[in-house]
Amino acid sequence: MRVPPERFGEPLEETIEEILRVGYEFRGRREGGYEGRMDKDLGILLAIIRIRDIEDGVVIPGDGAAYHKTTFDVLTFKPELQEILDGEVVEIVEFGAFMRFGPLDGLVHVSQITDDYIVYDEKRGALIGKETHRVLMVGDRIRARIVAVSLNPDKTRENKINLTMRQPGLGKHEWLEEERKKKKKEEK
Repeated sequence: MRVPPERFGEPLEETIEEILRVGYEFRGRREGGYEGRMDKDLGILLAIIRIRDIEDGVVIPGDGAAYHKTTFDVLTFKPELQEILDGEVVEIVEFGAFMRFGPLDGLVHVSQITDDYIVYDEKRGALIGKETHRVLMVGDRIRARIVAVSLNPDKTRENKINLTMRQPGLGKHEWLEEERKKKKKEEK
């Protein structure tokens, strides 16, 4: 970790933790600031948990900063194929619903919501099943399975996570509860 000269004299562990979390600008580029970053192998770095070790610093001629080899723990989230996630619908569009789970959004295409034919109601901002009349709207809690993942650490806006709700045990939480009650009633 590069600790700039203006931070000398401050408590080292606190300074390095802040640089790891928030970062700072140095010669037109970002140093540190790992929280919220995307890494192709690790996924999204959610939080710096703790610093395990900070070695003695080395000053590089012409720079003036101290460089400390630092070992730390980080909490990450990397979406995996076939993983089942609970989340909230944050946007409804003609072609599907966007679900937020943690720091990411994924798309449930209309063809992956239910076996029913889905109609987009622009006025209500809802997707409605033509036969079942089931409604999906912003704010609904849903459970979905990841069917495709494409993460781009350099251009996070290009991340694509496709989801399905067309399997048993998946769907809007209210629908799942209805199914559970129906099944329980049939067992009696």
